[in-house]
Amino acid sequence: MDMSRRYLVWSLSYAALGMALGIYMAASHNHGQLVTHAHVLMVGFVLSLVYGIIHRLWLDAPRRAVAMTQFVLHQLAAVALLAGLFMLYGGKAGEETLEPLLGIGSVGVLAGMLLMLYMVLRPGRARSAEPGAPDQAAA
Repeated sequence: MDMSRRYLVWSLSYAALGMALGIYMAASHNHGQLVTHAHVLMVGFVLSLVYGIIHRLWLDAPRRAVAMTQFVLHQLAAVALLAGLFMLYGGKAGEETLEPLLGIGSVGVLAGMLLMLYMVLRPGRARSAEPGAPDQAAA
């Protein structure tokens, strides 16, 4: 499975999870997980979808090790962050207990973004989104 498809599958999974959490909050009239809901949709769904689009449209054969590291890092960090938020806003554990998990998740998501930026900016490895357009990096 190519990287854009991997990201698409994870993105849609986060979307389903975020929607299910939103429906649960509406049905229970308990909106205590609003922050978690927003993060599932933004960090999970939207950011994974954007990464998939970048892989599909702009990255031309990125180094497999870097691309896989970025993918795994983003997914692990997102899951850690979302699990920490779910436990925090669900009252399962206190902020003091969850700070390390939330910090690791947040920094991991940022590191994943920086790795994506690296892959996009790396000379000779990005292509134009327009079919038939010359590669800007090769010029």
